[in-house]
Parts: sequence; C-alpha cells; structure tokens
Amino acid sequence: MGVSGSGKTTLGKALASYLGCSFLEGDQYHSEANKNKMKKGEPLSDADRLPWLKAINAALLEKRKSTVVLACSALKESYRQILIDQLPLDSLLWVFLSCDINLLKERMGSRVHFMPVSLLKSQLDTLESPQYAVHLNSSQPLNELIRQLKPYLNEK
Repeated sequence: MGVSGSGKTTLGKALASYLGCSFLEGDQYHSEANKNKMKKGEPLSDADRLPWLKAINAALLEKRKSTVVLACSALKESYRQILIDQLPLDSLLWVFLSCDINLLKERMGSRVHFMPVSLLKSQLDTLESPQYAVHLNSSQPLNELIRQLKPYLNEK
C-alpha cells in the first residue's frame, strides 16, 4: 500500500513472482468513471472509492484460500477495513511503501497512467500511515525490499 508512484505494482509483481502466487492490481478494479475523474485531475471522494474497495474485497474473498499479493493505495484506515472485511486478520501482511516526494513525482511522470502527478498532493493529504504495517523505503532496489520482507513471510 502507499500513494501513487510508491512502487506498489513493481514490488507486488516481484513479490508474487518470488512467492509463486497470484498478483492483483487494485487499479484494475476502478470504474471508468473513477479513471476519467482522475484523468481530469479530480481527486476521488470516499463515495467514489467505496465500490472500488468493495470490488477488491470481493476478489480477495474469492481467493482467500490461496496466497495473493495485492497492490492498492489503501490510503485511509476506513478503506483498509473495507478491503479486509470477512478476511482472517492473521492471514494478512500490510506493507507500506514510501519514498521521497521527488522520486514519487519522477516515477509518476515517467509512466502512462490515469493518475496525474497533480493528484499526488491530494493522496498525501489523505494518507493515514498504518502503524501495524511493515514500513519500507521504496527507493531501495527490489531485491533489498524482498529481503526485508522475508522475515514476515516465514522465509529464511
């Protein structure tokens, strides 16, 4: 989890490959209306996000008997509660990715995505950092991030 440009998808895909499991991209669950709103530089409201969060929760519930890595901003605690509704708490590992704002802007500016750099401030303003998550600095190389996660994955 983390704001746009924090490396959620990059780490999520690498971690899913490392674990040999499924990867879910939270962005794929956004409605076209949400994507269009963001493309216009308009931040999403909680009401806009609710169907998106419920759709991701449904996907997680469908895959609850297998290991899954999800990349999702999950900016607020209330959003995280919707995401994990009906899931066993001991089956979850939250990973919070953060890095310097200049790196976030650089990453966002160098990709094709519906989320423009102009919305980064609104995400940072909305963000509620979870104390219970594993906090990682995503400016580090992928292999280092995965190495830091191994103790939480029962890996040696």
